[in-house]
Amino acid sequence: MDPAASAALAADPGRALALLRTGELRIHGRLTAASNAAFYCTVTGADGTAAVCVYKPVRGERPLWDFPDGTLAGREVAAYEVSAATGWGLVPPTVLRDGPYGEGMCQIWIETGDDGADGDPGEGGGDALLALQDVEEPEPGWCAIGRAEVGEGRTALLVHADDPRLRRLAVLDAVLNNADRKGGHLLPAVDGRLYGIDHGVTFAVPGKLRTLLWGWAGEPLPDEAVAVLTGLRKELDGELGERLAPLLTPAELEALRARVEGLLRSGAHPLPPTDRHAVPWPPI
Repeated sequence: MDPAASAALAADPGRALALLRTGELRIHGRLTAASNAAFYCTVTGADGTAAVCVYKPVRGERPLWDFPDGTLAGREVAAYEVSAATGWGLVPPTVLRDGPYGEGMCQIWIETGDDGADGDPGEGGGDALLALQDVEEPEPGWCAIGRAEVGEGRTALLVHADDPRLRRLAVLDAVLNNADRKGGHLLPAVDGRLYGIDHGVTFAVPGKLRTLLWGWAGEPLPDEAVAVLTGLRKELDGELGERLAPLLTPAELEALRARVEGLLRSGAHPLPPTDRHAVPWPPI
């Protein structure tokens, strides 16, 4: 699919959601790098409009010890709903629908530019979102994640860009309680938008935040984020809460509200946990 067409559709959620919900879903292959069953598909509407998408059937989910069986697809849709409510559009349009292997999540495919966000961090430069720097402190325009082994007993500083798109995603991940924000889950589209994908392990009741985006830990939330969180708190008691109710348990919904309230009360980005791993493995 043309990257520009993919980006245009992802940025038009009304059109994208209608196509995902009602279009004919055709599987072209399996994404073998995924930990759960995930398929590369096209979805075609009655008017001939077609798009590439990802389909993850519930029956293809591997059991996890800390998440109820058969709930990952619903969590992916819930993550989209929360993202859409923020107005930031950080998660590609996503629906829950029937498909060739039963009910599953279906999400618009994002074609990315070559900026180093979804592969090896490399040496930075250009529009890269992640990099390795042979320094003690991050270079201007970068935020430190931590030291990383680079071979032969050497380490380098793993950093992410001091990018407002990433900062928004860091706030969203804190709201979602995202347990798996890897570098490969950051997809910069050709139109300049940034998307995060793979939100199956979100919305747990206990704290599970594991992410690469710790560069703003402890810093005050931007005014924009405070305004968005304030609106989100209100929407969770209204239509957003109603849309999430079939996707999450009452306890998970209450924990979601508590996380939003906690962020507003602290007014700061959360700090990394000290009682568990703060960064997912593998990080990229």
